[in-house]
Amino acid sequence: MDTEYRLNQLKVGQRVLLRAIDGDHLLIRKLLGLGLRVGSRLTVTQRRGAGVVVANQGARVAIGPGLADRLRVVLEEVGC
Repeated sequence: MDTEYRLNQLKVGQRVLLRAIDGDHLLIRKLLGLGLRVGSRLTVTQRRGAGVVVANQGARVAIGPGLADRLRVVLEEVGC
């Protein structure tokens, strides 16, 4: 089983797969509107304090610290 991390635990340049969202349906709908869903491949492009900026299919999305703590991810295998 792959080790899960919170999105706010990652370093710039790491590529991950969004495994789970710890939140209700309203949060999930908000994330869907930003193009983020379980299964999305993300790359951490910036650290902004405790928040992060991720790239997802060519779009960049800034995620605050509270939300970043609710997104569980696994590191992508090299070569994926």
